[in-house]
Amino acid sequence: MSYIYRPRCKCNSKKCKCGASWAYIVDVGKDPKTGKRKQKKKSGFRTKKEAETAASILENEINQGFYVKESDMTFEDFAYEWLSLYEGTGIVKVSTVRIRRHEIKRLLDYFAKLKLKDISRRQYQNALNDLKKRGYAQNTIDGAHRTGRMIFKKAVELEILKKDPTEYTQVPKQQKTIEELEGQKRLPKYLEKEELKHFLHIAKKFGIDQDYPIFLLLAYTGVRAGELSALKWRDIDFDKHTISISKTYYNPTNNRKEYMLLTPKTPTAVRIIDVDETVINELNKHNLAQKQTIMKHRDIYHNNDFVFASIDEELPGYPLYIKKIENRMRRLLKMAELNPELTPHSLRHTHTSLLAQAGVSLPQIMERLGHKDEDTTKNVYLHVTKEMKKEASQKFKKLMENL
Repeated sequence: MSYIYRPRCKCNSKKCKCGASWAYIVDVGKDPKTGKRKQKKKSGFRTKKEAETAASILENEINQGFYVKESDMTFEDFAYEWLSLYEGTGIVKVSTVRIRRHEIKRLLDYFAKLKLKDISRRQYQNALNDLKKRGYAQNTIDGAHRTGRMIFKKAVELEILKKDPTEYTQVPKQQKTIEELEGQKRLPKYLEKEELKHFLHIAKKFGIDQDYPIFLLLAYTGVRAGELSALKWRDIDFDKHTISISKTYYNPTNNRKEYMLLTPKTPTAVRIIDVDETVINELNKHNLAQKQTIMKHRDIYHNNDFVFASIDEELPGYPLYIKKIENRMRRLLKMAELNPELTPHSLRHTHTSLLAQAGVSLPQIMERLGHKDEDTTKNVYLHVTKEMKKEASQKFKKLMENL
């Protein structure tokens, strides 16, 4: 049931001259607690016909069960309420929640104090466009949009919002420069076989404690630095010569006491890697040395079974954090007079190139690295195998010349 009326105006005249608008009152149901009827009022219509049309649309929504009483909650309040629900599912990693929190902050620049129901599709699209104008990276804008869509979708699901303003909006694509397009063709930096041999020699001769087994393992297995930091002795089978990868190290503040062990990013990252006697023998030596350290600091040693742990007097036993490994590698690269831009992840690419040279297939390499699909690994593999084919062609040519 609806009632169309004209709110009383200041001039109190039948022929209003002060611009008073038309309004409606519509019954929207009963309060389940009190049994009293609930009504929705809305004014601001220029003509009686407009008010009647709007009231008719609302009544139709009610009759078909589509009516939603939109909340007056602000975007900021609901965004953090959503984040709490998102985190509380128990299936989202701490690192992912941290990313979502940062992406919410990007959107707060535009919508913080606005009511959810007042944010239009045009406003949302303008916000995405402005992020591009402000120079944010494509991944940053994509991330903000991904989080925005989840927030508004949840508001619709909870029936506090009628329409999702993120529908049909698009992330503006950034046109890449010639330099960026050329950069896409460049291979990731990695060490050639002789360079790796030289680097490991320097690590063994001049490395600080644990340097040699750390970089030997990274180079011979292709594990990520976070996987190495999280590695425990129970993950190593000395009889079968295998290493199980089932977790990764997380510590955004580099506070050694506040580390976390998280599940890998993807299911394929959980894997078992075969290693040779070189790695096993070095790990055995490292294990014996670590036991001496544990005995020395037995009263304060953080004995949680980590393979690569600190041996300093202050916090012995805590796992080495990734930044520490990066700094150690930088020092050794300088001593070896190799490319200083290489990182622990470069040893992962190095492992890929050496496996390709050894004739290992791409699917086998992807499985060993814990990849389902990775363009960078494919590019390294294709580059190496392409060079091998050229070399084979030249060898055949020389053979034929000698006939």
